[in-house]
Amino acid sequence: MVPTYNERDNVAEIAARLLEVAPALAQAGAPGASPPPAASAAVELLFVDDNSPDGTGAELDRLAAADPRIHVLHRAGKLGLGTAYVEGFSWGLAQGYELLVQMDADGSHDPKYLPQLFAALAEGADVVVGSRYVPGGGTENWGLGRRLLSRGGSLYARTVLGVAVRDMTAGFLGWRRSALLAIDLPSISSNGYSFQIETKHRALRHRLRLVEIPIVFTDRRVGQSKMSRAIVVEALAKVWLLRLRG
Repeated sequence: MVPTYNERDNVAEIAARLLEVAPALAQAGAPGASPPPAASAAVELLFVDDNSPDGTGAELDRLAAADPRIHVLHRAGKLGLGTAYVEGFSWGLAQGYELLVQMDADGSHDPKYLPQLFAALAEGADVVVGSRYVPGGGTENWGLGRRLLSRGGSLYARTVLGVAVRDMTAGFLGWRRSALLAIDLPSISSNGYSFQIETKHRALRHRLRLVEIPIVFTDRRVGQSKMSRAIVVEALAKVWLLRLRG
């Protein structure tokens, strides 16, 4: 599941790369999985577009018309990343998928890591985090300010909430169906990048098994980052709200 806003120049490439690795996911997701992972039957791709003014929605419709594995949810406007994830996951749950993956549309999350992510789910993890901050992980093409913001944000959330997850702000995750049902998606209040923190925190509170696998995160080549001061402030405040709520 890939949320989009003004990603017209990226979506065709990311769709092609995701579907290219689809055959490998069936093998990666097979060993020991109970119930059988969705990859054993079908791998499909959902884009959730917030009425992008650059024509991303029309480009996604073109891709979906050419390949039945691609689906598109069109939303009325820029309603926020958190609600896009909730709607996308809710769609996937309604379709009956057992494994659901969230990724960015800008190419920073390399689909080559998907077989490892599916394998970790098949081996018993409830949630798998593609992590920049475990051994073997990292970032490419980031300036010092972006690196400090990202590492500092994860350290801040980890410290305030008292959890051991190294990459609390990661947005490349795989979920078992049971895990998404356990964290009660409709009640999530985060609407920016704090969604990543809140969902991981909920998973840990429900004693779900969360594991991190290393990925190298490459900065986008096309388009602009959606990070803003308001998003940062929301994340800083949300961490304390989560702690106060237990």
